[in-house]
Amino acid sequence: MSTTIPTLSTLAGDVLPGIVSALPDPAPQQPPGTEGITTILGWAKWVGLVAAILAFIFAGIMMMFKSRRGEGGENVATLGWVTAGIIVVGSATALVGFLSGA
Repeated sequence: MSTTIPTLSTLAGDVLPGIVSALPDPAPQQPPGTEGITTILGWAKWVGLVAAILAFIFAGIMMMFKSRRGEGGENVATLGWVTAGIIVVGSATALVGFLSGA
């Protein structure tokens, strides 16, 4: 009498893909009554971008004062970090959407 016992690898290869493909993937929806969160996020982004403008102005002022002392490399790094911060603030929604798969 020959009985075949399914192995774990057979189950994983045959059964799991069907189960995973059957799972629903709904789009995110904002719950009712939470419209204020969108306003708060808009304010936070606005504050972040205003801070970025101020950081650029401050970095420019520091470049003017430190240019004669040979510390220009530090100012270039500061501008790089400010630019990176602007990219993160400006694209936060897109980054989170991409990383979450939504």
